[in-house]
Amino acid sequence: MVKQFVIVIKLGSSSLVDEETKEPKLSIMSLIVETVVKLRRRGHKVIIVSSGGIAVGLKTMNMKGRPKKLSKVQAIAAVGQGRLIGRWDSLFSEFDQRIAQILITRNDIVDWTQYKNAQNTISELLSMGVVPIVNENDTLSVSEIKFGDNDTLSAITAALTGADYLFLLTDVDCLYTDNPRANPDAKPILVVPDISQGLPGVNTDGGSGSDVGTGGMKTKLIAAELATNAGVHTIIMKSDTPENISKIVLYMQERDDGVNELTQDLADLQLTEMQSLVNNHVPLHTRFIANSNHHHLKNRQFWMLHGLVSQGAVIIDIGAYEALTRKNKAGLLPAGVIEVQGSFHEHECIDIKLGVRDSDGNLDKSVALKTVGRARCNYTSTELSKIKGLQSDQIEDILGYADSEYVAHRENLAFPPH
Repeated sequence: MVKQFVIVIKLGSSSLVDEETKEPKLSIMSLIVETVVKLRRRGHKVIIVSSGGIAVGLKTMNMKGRPKKLSKVQAIAAVGQGRLIGRWDSLFSEFDQRIAQILITRNDIVDWTQYKNAQNTISELLSMGVVPIVNENDTLSVSEIKFGDNDTLSAITAALTGADYLFLLTDVDCLYTDNPRANPDAKPILVVPDISQGLPGVNTDGGSGSDVGTGGMKTKLIAAELATNAGVHTIIMKSDTPENISKIVLYMQERDDGVNELTQDLADLQLTEMQSLVNNHVPLHTRFIANSNHHHLKNRQFWMLHGLVSQGAVIIDIGAYEALTRKNKAGLLPAGVIEVQGSFHEHECIDIKLGVRDSDGNLDKSVALKTVGRARCNYTSTELSKIKGLQSDQIEDILGYADSEYVAHRENLAFPPH
């Protein structure tokens, strides 16, 4: 019996629209549709994260380049999104497969209830046999509430839905140590056991590979780290052969991503993996292994770390950090706060930074700060500046009231796996 998975497939604009002519790549879209339908028939649940609204709008309006004025970009997106989803619907209808469009911005998930509503909606669509097609709502997005690119959006979608796999489709077959078009000595990176440990020797500079997209390899690595921290295996592969998705899913299931891989030298691991791909007739791709179930982020923690926008920061000392990250973690008390940065209201999201106290108990500015987590704060920045470093029983004396003994309750704290 074939195990059933939730699979997210992310397609960039350059995979759907020709860079020079801005014509749709209908052959690629058709292959994607055939692949998704086959996966669905095998019992898998599939979500597509599709870019391309602005690129389609540019072609529709006979515009050669992306305008600089935000309102014009948003108007073009409004034109293009309708045509793009119509194109997807037309292709999927040939197989009698229903689809649904979901347009979101980060603003739509800043509230925990809204985040859960988005989660429940997509879950219900999947249970109904519908293929959700997700895109950022570029008709409304401004820089403050954008995900940045659809690589990030796809990782958040994968985490939000509890996906097993995230496929990032691009114009290269896998991650390389350098740009293979410019450097013939660039070597493939086929498996990454733990992306949070970094990728020494890998050059990811260069940004987007086309003028119709906003992403690049660097954004895919960010997305891979987000997704693997949420327990989602992430794969980079070539977009013009989407039929290989099924082969890779089966291959990964058979490999079971054993813990032995985590102890191998990274260079040796690539040689072992290349031989395995050849022996099993599996095409090149890069797979980022998800964190184990013992370490991946819980739903609410992921939401706080990646669904919210930080409005400021508190700097804490090492004693507070150790108390916050132990197995039976505590809440953040004002005594552990050294300094406050920015201006924020109560219950807004803030960064937690680790600092060092000087001999007077103040922040030692000669030591670099390190962002270690996120919190939803019980006090405003003004209030917190007055009670930092104090004991909780002193809060009422200073403020005249005490809404909580904690700066942030433990259920409102989130730290990435370490």
